[in-house]
Amino acid sequence: MSYLLLLTTCPNETTAQQLAHNLVKNELVACINLLPQVRSIFKWQGQVVEENEILLLMKTRQECYTAVEAMLQAQHPYEIPELIALSIEQGLPDYLQWIDKTVKKTS
Repeated sequence: MSYLLLLTTCPNETTAQQLAHNLVKNELVACINLLPQVRSIFKWQGQVVEENEILLLMKTRQECYTAVEAMLQAQHPYEIPELIALSIEQGLPDYLQWIDKTVKKTS
């Protein structure tokens, strides 16, 4: 089984909580940590922008990536939301088994 840590940012706590609840409720991710007060500096439409954001750390299986991406694009307020996937190379076996039990099977 392959596991992923997905990262995205949201403009505020309300959006982050709503997105997190929807992803967990739909069994696409097992757990999401919301890290408030992330300061992001990036270039957007030719301007350097600085914004406060909420960082979401999402734990799931590789096979759920496409469904998470689709939900994120449908529900996220940003024109181009951040979505980065990092492979989880190792983890506590019981925790990884919990991800397996919590996230729905897509095949």
